[in-house]
Amino acid sequence: MPDNPTDPTDPTDPTSAPGLRFAFGTLTVLPVRVVRWDRDAARGGMLWAPLAGVVVGGGAAALGLLFLLLGADPLLAAVASAAVPAVLTRGLHLDGLADTADGLGSGKPADDALRIMKRSDIGPFGVLTLVLVLLAQVAALAQSYGDSWTRGALAAVVSAAVARLALTLAARTGVPPARPEGLGAAVAGVVPLPRALAVAGAVIVAAGAGGALLGPDGVRRTALAVLVALAAAELLLRRCVRRFGGVTGDVFGALAETAATAALVVLALG
Repeated sequence: MPDNPTDPTDPTDPTSAPGLRFAFGTLTVLPVRVVRWDRDAARGGMLWAPLAGVVVGGGAAALGLLFLLLGADPLLAAVASAAVPAVLTRGLHLDGLADTADGLGSGKPADDALRIMKRSDIGPFGVLTLVLVLLAQVAALAQSYGDSWTRGALAAVVSAAVARLALTLAARTGVPPARPEGLGAAVAGVVPLPRALAVAGAVIVAAGAGGALLGPDGVRRTALAVLVALAAAELLLRRCVRRFGGVTGDVFGALAETAATAALVVLALG
């Protein structure tokens, strides 16, 4: 039941307004006010997370295509596309990636590593990881746009959607928070595994349908890109849970960037 009996919506239903607001209000900078911060609303938000990714990816694809229409080469269009997710998240996912890299690379005990991750500065592991990931994303998008505008636009949308799908799966029951506070604690363990898998299946089918624009091989490659991206994110998730004792907001950001990069690389190959 909703916490507020006067609220006509039920946040346990992923189609309810609180879940949608949570997804867009926490995962994007779009002017969406989060009206519920309870775990039921967080559950709906995490189930809707891939939809927020589709919106972000659509913006990335639109800007990349606009640059191409204006005569830019694929590399410049790729830079424009890669910039959109960073802007629409205020760079929080990239910041989480850098902080997680610093925590994992510190070699410190879990509590000390978590303190390193909370600091505002970025260490050498974080800088190196950011540079390599952004280079990989831009290079993969440039390759895709160079092959065809459709392939590039599809890569931008699919990678952004699968990045948020990785968050849905990371928020499944059984994955603990590393801290008792923060966004990681708010969403850790809120999504029942069957519902997370159902959302993953829907995204794989939708991605494969989009890949049909590129022919039969596009269907297989796009579905494969989603699976590889989720596998990469899962490996990182398990490493972080073992290393930190659970997940944090920074870990969620790192998972998103890892999944997006893996998907882009797979889609650029072949």
